[in-house]
Amino acid sequence: MMASWWWMWMFFMLVFLVPPLGYGWGYRGWGPPYPSYIQRRRGQRAAAMDAPSSFNHHSWSWGGDVIWGVLLVGLLWGASAWWR
Repeated sequence: MMASWWWMWMFFMLVFLVPPLGYGWGYRGWGPPYPSYIQRRRGQRAAAMDAPSSFNHHSWSWGGDVIWGVLLVGLLWGASAWWR
């Protein structure tokens, strides 16, 4: 039963995770989808260094958290197969 749910999760990740990554990271040039905590630290560091105004440390906002959440669920799900 788990195998069918795993394939459905992989389909979900390919349909709902890969396009935003390609759009944000590639086309928009937002960089990797860091979690919000790291984005805040990058923004503080950029403000302290007087970085150019084109630097947008909020570029991924909660979208980066969603991407990391989906990856974390997938990792836990994959690792649970080894726990049995």
